[in-house]
Amino acid sequence: MSVVATFVRDQLGHAAKDIGLFERALTHSSVGGDSYERLEFLGDRVLGVVIARALYERYPDEPEGNLSKRYNALVARETCAEVGRALGIPALLRLGKQARGDGANQSDNVVGDAVEALIGALLLDGGMDTAERFILARWEQFLAGQGHAPQHPKSGLQELAAARGRKPPLYEVISRTGEHHNPKFTVRVSVGKLGDATAEGSSKQEAETAAAAALLEQLQ
Repeated sequence: MSVVATFVRDQLGHAAKDIGLFERALTHSSVGGDSYERLEFLGDRVLGVVIARALYERYPDEPEGNLSKRYNALVARETCAEVGRALGIPALLRLGKQARGDGANQSDNVVGDAVEALIGALLLDGGMDTAERFILARWEQFLAGQGHAPQHPKSGLQELAAARGRKPPLYEVISRTGEHHNPKFTVRVSVGKLGDATAEGSSKQEAETAAAAALLEQLQ
């Protein structure tokens, strides 16, 4: 049995019929040829549906706003990457030489995308029930750990600015470095004369979120 087939059986709980799907789900575009991108597109949608339904059923009395906060945290790239690292995905990723040298196999974007691609592969190879079982098993710790609806840092900062009579936060990209497959963004956020903070991330959104969290910590 191949390494990937063993991984699918032991970590995903599935006996693969078409192992090629799972090999593709672990293949980065830097290799050339087929990559995980189309499977990631599919898996992202499946993850969203399963998590949305799980939240709807688990929190029957919560309004849509709170469910959305919970949902956004659960499907975030950082959460997907955490799942991927627990599965051991970084060691299995197929990457081009340059991408591996740049550490792309440790990137939240790459690891998180591979998790979503594997969900897509599970759907195609085993059906919706198979994909759902995997998601609910691997996301249970995050579902169970949400004692209250989490506030996204950007939303929290915007609310703080409004409460203090300030204009909405201003986000500026200070720099973008790194290769296309493993970029690093530096973003500064400011709220009038209240203060500013700078942070880095592997995507513009990730850097903005980190900067907002840093400024919130300063101002609260």
